Amino acid sequence: MHSFTQLVESFEERFINTLPFPPQPDTLYEPCRYLLHLGGKRIRPVLCLMANELFGEINNDAWHAADAIELFHNFTLIHDDIMDKAPLRRGKPTVHDKYGMTAGILGGDVMCIYSYEHLSNIGASLPLIMHLFNKTAIEVCEGQQLDMDFELRNDVSIDEYIRMITLKTSVLLASSLKIGGLLGGATEGNTNKLYEFGKNLGIAFQLQDDYLDAYGVSDKLGKQQGGDIKSNKKTFLLLNALEHANDSQAKQIKELLQTDSDNKVSAMLSLFSATGADKACKEMMGQYSNMAFKCLEDVAALSKRKSHLHEIASYLLQRDK
Repeated sequence: MHSFTQLVESFEERFINTLPFPPQPDTLYEPCRYLLHLGGKRIRPVLCLMANELFGEINNDAWHAADAIELFHNFTLIHDDIMDKAPLRRGKPTVHDKYGMTAGILGGDVMCIYSYEHLSNIGASLPLIMHLFNKTAIEVCEGQQLDMDFELRNDVSIDEYIRMITLKTSVLLASSLKIGGLLGGATEGNTNKLYEFGKNLGIAFQLQDDYLDAYGVSDKLGKQQGGDIKSNKKTFLLLNALEHANDSQAKQIKELLQTDSDNKVSAMLSLFSATGADKACKEMMGQYSNMAFKCLEDVAALSKRKSHLHEIASYLLQRDK
């Protein structure tokens, strides 16, 4: 069995050294290489490999799937950054900020196409894997559209928000695990449990990410602090604050949503704390975290084989146990 760190190192070496992009036109492929060489945690492809190893040795099909998953994920990052007007990704300029909008759009497009090229190399259960991959890709697009739609709405509920982050973030984690299990010959029951583990892990992770966007340190995050607040994102923090605000607090929140003042982030953070939204966000994260670990516990595999998955999930959610 391999640890997460070991598999990240193995995947990174293989992935970076076998990038499919040709040398020309450089204006199309250099932005792709730029983003992929920035690194990243490689969480999704490595979860695919770890799920595959739950049921035997990691096979070649799992490596092909992992490559496809990472290319697809980075495609979504390029386009998300464009839609979010984000200046930073992993502490460096975003693709569209560095190379221009056209490079960002086309670079994302071609990266998505190459992800399917990698997926086509799978030999076992390709129709089943392709169906799941396509379903997930559609859901990710739906989630991103809902995220953008929510910016124009003032009546978004917390349930709608959870649905949105499930589609935008969680389903790709969930599918990465399920694909790994399917390619390892796991039963339907086990692959469904792996999917639920990834889905709940993804929701908890996104809640944590939203919290850190507001309260984290910019240098450590590698991205702009308070970006969600500046963009009026309908995060759990904002929705919960509005739900529990008194009349005066609600008025202040709504006024801040209409401004771009220098103190917007600090003022909104004060209101999040005053309404208890910060604590509520941590509590909700804990609930989904507990559900995730229960699903992993229910997977019918030896505990020692699941230990590395448990460790990386604990690390991602900053859990002590």
